[in-house]
Amino acid sequence: MSFEVAAEAYGRYMGRYSAPLALELLDLVDARRGQRALDVGCGPGVLTEPLVERLGADAVAAIDPSEAFVAALRERLPGVDAHRGASESLPFADDEFDLALAQLVVHFMTDPVAGIREMARVTRPDGLVAASVWDYENERSPISFFWRAALDIDPSAPGEGHLAGTREGQLVDIFERAGLRDVRPGTLTVTVELPDFDDWWQPYTLGVAPGGQYVAQLDAEQREAVRRHCKELLPDGPISVEATAWVALGRA
Repeated sequence: MSFEVAAEAYGRYMGRYSAPLALELLDLVDARRGQRALDVGCGPGVLTEPLVERLGADAVAAIDPSEAFVAALRERLPGVDAHRGASESLPFADDEFDLALAQLVVHFMTDPVAGIREMARVTRPDGLVAASVWDYENERSPISFFWRAALDIDPSAPGEGHLAGTREGQLVDIFERAGLRDVRPGTLTVTVELPDFDDWWQPYTLGVAPGGQYVAQLDAEQREAVRRHCKELLPDGPISVEATAWVALGRA
């Protein structure tokens, strides 16, 4: 899955949901000063920024396959050790970090088990590896409603519920297959208030991730049919989006 889009587009599409989720994840893993942390699949820095606030820039490294995202992160957080690369082949030494985190990225890894295994490799013994993925199984991701509406109009719409880690127990299974110890599951829930339908819909026109790429390949008539159906199903006024992510934590 390619994310070679502007950082601002990602922020509009997913950042407004992933930013509050990042704070919940850092509280869960008890990220604190004195630790060294790696942000895998960092994007433009939604999780990296609060990591820097808690640990200091010199204690944070980040990696993402998107050149645009890594460039945006380097500009935004110049003190971070930022790399372009894949989770399955991390350019770091063994036992280098106290924490290795992957927020909303396992389901986009080419090989999730290999990616988590690499995160464990670069984490010190008894260090913590953690990952989160939205719950698509129970339609609790922030974009589950969009896919439900799109599938009403177009039964061939791809959705995202088939991706790794999106169903209960899958993240734990991936962690255990990657060799993590003391693996435990969890969930995190965030709520985001949006002012109106246009604010909700516009990010889907930016070509970001599977949802945006699906909209981009529709012709004008198909796109308008999906937009109109979404509007029919959503309230006219402010829209409250509650989203829940599966979480797995394990020891290296």
